[in-house]
Order: sequence, then structure tokens, then C-alpha cells
Amino acid sequence: MRSNPDRRNPDFWCEFHNDHGHKTADCRLLEGEVEHLQKQGYLTDLFSAKDKQSYMKNRQEPPKPPSPKRTVNVISGGEEVNDADGLIIPHNDPLVISLLIHDSNVKRVLIDPGSSMNIILLRMVNEMRMGDKIVPKERSLFGFDNSTVITKGNIVLTTFVERVIKDTKFQVIDTDMDYNMILGRSWIHDIDIVPYTLYQVIKFPSQRGIRQIRGDQ
Repeated sequence: MRSNPDRRNPDFWCEFHNDHGHKTADCRLLEGEVEHLQKQGYLTDLFSAKDKQSYMKNRQEPPKPPSPKRTVNVISGGEEVNDADGLIIPHNDPLVISLLIHDSNVKRVLIDPGSSMNIILLRMVNEMRMGDKIVPKERSLFGFDNSTVITKGNIVLTTFVERVIKDTKFQVIDTDMDYNMILGRSWIHDIDIVPYTLYQVIKFPSQRGIRQIRGDQ
């Protein structure tokens, strides 16, 4: 409730904010909070018997990811990344993983909490034979070194990681970089993961404990 109290509609009351301005049913913050709790497995006691049965079935039998039709290694720059037998600490390696994207097993995927968006190479999209799915739209992306890249458009691709299946929006760029794609904060937050560069793992909080996948570094 950041708006000026004098400009709020006194006829509308929000039980969540305990204040005037909008109706409880129209509270976007409450809606987001409820959705987050549902993802964590809470509020199931409020479901109807039919909805609870459907919810439990979907949790017990998550959709199975497709078998990859191809493997995409390094498209541009860098070296081939292989699974390490062990991790030597200390190190300063970035968190790089392999991931099933759409129908392809993609190597050299950077998990970057410092990126505000998800980025994919144009050559990567063409390798996956999804070039016709790009929605043309130019926008400027700025790096820490003040460099600028103009995007070719955006594309929505399905990412599969552990039991989480997520349609993810990527900005498509045509340039050279050491990674095939970058997954930023929007993806990290959407699937509720905690990335650890020190231990080279991604952790998935769940009611049954902590699941994790290891990086390729």
C-alpha cells in the first residue's frame, strides 16, 4: 500500500493489508502470496475433495520430460565442459550446468543471479531448429563493462530440471560468448532454487528435504 492514503477509495477494504484502497479479492500481493504458498505445498486443507485429489495426483506423478533429440555442445568460445569427478575448494568457477531445453540436451548453461533476464544465442536457437518461433523485437542489453547488445527478439522454450517443468522466456542475441545460454534471476525465482557457486550445486527446497544437481565445472 504505497499509494497516497488520501487518494485511496474509502469504499474498498483489503483484509490482507488491513487498509482502504482496493478489495481483498483484487489484491495482487495476496494473490502472489497464495500462489507461492501453493507451490510450497501449503493450503491444501482449503481445497475441495476433488481439487485435493487432483493436486496430490499431479505432485505424485509429475510430467515426464521428453527424451532429448540432440545434444548441443559449445556453440561459441570457451572449452568443452565435462562432468568433474570431484570439486577442489577454494575455486572461483562460475556455476555452469547441462540442461534439457525443449527437446535438446544443452551444455554450457550459465546460472547467473546477477542477470535480470534469460539470454540465449541465436545460433543455439537455430541448432535447436526453433528459429521460426522467435518473436522479433529489438531491445538493448547492457553489460557491466558498458557494452551494448541489441536483441533479435524473444522466444519461449520449456526448461526441464529435476521435477520442475517451466516455460521460460529468453532474449535472443547474435554475438560471441562463452556460454550457450544464461539463466538469470527470473528463472531462478520461478522454479524456487538456490544456486551455490562455492559448492557448484543448485538446491531445490521441498517438503521432503533438499534435492540438488551439480554443476559441470
